Amino acid sequence: MLSIHEATRHFGGLTAVSKVTFDVAEGEIMGVIGPNGAGKTTFFNLVSGAIPLSSGSITFDGRSIGGLPPHRVAHLGIGRTFQIVRPFGELSVLDNVLAGMGAVPCRSLPGALRLCKRQKHLDKARAILASTRLLAVENEVARNLPLGLLRRLEIARALALQPKLLLLDESFSGLSHKETESLSELVLELRTGGMTVLLIEHNMHITMNLCDRLVVLDRGHKIAEGTPDAIRLNEAVVSAYLGTED
Repeated sequence: MLSIHEATRHFGGLTAVSKVTFDVAEGEIMGVIGPNGAGKTTFFNLVSGAIPLSSGSITFDGRSIGGLPPHRVAHLGIGRTFQIVRPFGELSVLDNVLAGMGAVPCRSLPGALRLCKRQKHLDKARAILASTRLLAVENEVARNLPLGLLRRLEIARALALQPKLLLLDESFSGLSHKETESLSELVLELRTGGMTVLLIEHNMHITMNLCDRLVVLDRGHKIAEGTPDAIRLNEAVVSAYLGTED
């Protein structure tokens, strides 16, 4: 579904991502891990169109997307969450999902919400809220939600685009053990429903138990790729996370 070939991004004299190459298969949960400063979020920004490639290529569902802007990438079927949750704070949970649908071309957010408040759109939005276990708080103002529910709302809003591929950028960050387990169940349910997932996560316990395969970045370079069991025993990965003795 997603093919990355020698993806590279320079910021002046700094190379944040260097010739990263790997594929993501349809229906797979793929993890991108690495220490702080490894280039993980920059890589996600390249895939989602937030920043352009310096060189290399990214192909999604058979189409090159390396030079497309974020809204075009989203319309092709890639949804994304962010490290820092930023809902439309004054809108309800339901309206946040309606705003994320993006299917009707409008010039303003209020105009989009008016058009989306047709029954078929409301039914679709509530189905998404039900699947993400947010239906009980659909009328709550988004800024009043606790972090665990805000993380779910980010995913619900991304799902409103009807993506084929979902990018989760540290969606487990700051969650309690119970919230983490519940969100892991949601990700597995999405995969069962046909979603392909690419995620960034610092918590190794989560990635080892949730992902089918992992790619490890360190200082912008891919240093390993494989199953969780293979990654756990990889000397380069152990060195990147734990360091080596002098």
